[in-house]
Amino acid sequence: MKPGKVYLIGAGPGDVELLTLKAVRRLGLADVVLIDDLANPEVLQFVPQHAEVVYVGKRGGCASVAQADIEARLLAAARAGHCVARVKGGDPFVFGRGGEEMQTLQAAGIEVEVVNGITAGLAVPATLDIPLTHRDYVHGVTFVSGHTHQGDEPDWAALAASGMTLVIYMGMSRLGFITAQLQHGLPADTPAAAIQYGTRPQQRQVVATLATLASAVAAAGLGSPALVVVGPTVGLARLPAHGQTIEKEST
Repeated sequence: MKPGKVYLIGAGPGDVELLTLKAVRRLGLADVVLIDDLANPEVLQFVPQHAEVVYVGKRGGCASVAQADIEARLLAAARAGHCVARVKGGDPFVFGRGGEEMQTLQAAGIEVEVVNGITAGLAVPATLDIPLTHRDYVHGVTFVSGHTHQGDEPDWAALAASGMTLVIYMGMSRLGFITAQLQHGLPADTPAAAIQYGTRPQQRQVVATLATLASAVAAAGLGSPALVVVGPTVGLARLPAHGQTIEKEST
C-alpha cells in the first residue's frame, strides 16, 4: 500500500477568519485529523464528514497526548494510506513542534507538506494596534519562548539590550521572573502587555509596564494561553473594540 501524506497545518491565532485558503483546501482532503487544543475547533467545519478527528491536547499545564504518541499516530495513519491533517495553533514551525514531527515523518519515508499559519506573535498584538516594528520606535522584533526546555534559559539580559520588540510565548507561568530579568536591561517603565485568547471573542488584556505587568495580570486574573509583548510600541496600544475588556495599569 502506498503511504498517505501528512499536512502540518497552522490554524492561525484563534480567529477562524485568519485561516489561510491553503489550510482550508488541505483540511478538505483529510481522512484523519489530529488537532491541538490551541487550534480553534471551528476549523473542523472544513473537514470532510467521514474524517476521524483526534484531539491531542498540547496546552501548557493541561493533560495532553505525549509527543511520541502523537508522532506514532501520525505514522500509523499515513502508513495505512490516509491523508492526515496535523492541525496546530498559529504556525507549525513557530513553537509548534512541527519541525520535530516533520523530521520523524520524513525519516520514515512519509511525504510531508507544511501549510503555514499566522502565528500569534504577528496577529495578537495587532488586535490592540501594537505594531511590532515602527521607524520612530523600534527596528526589529524577537520571538522567544518563556517555557524552557531541559533547564535551558533564554539570555534575558541580552534580549533586553537588543533594542527589539520582545514577543514572549508561553511565559505566563513565569511572568514575574521574566519581567524582573528584563528590568536588568530595560527601564522599569517600558510598556508591556499580556493578551489572553488573542483574536477570539473572549480576548482579554492588560497593558502596563515591566514593573507592574505581573501584578496587574494577577489582579485581572489573566492566564494561559496568552502572549506577552514588551517594548516602546506597546505604548501605542488602543482600547479594544466594544465587548472586550482591558485593564490598564501605569506607574
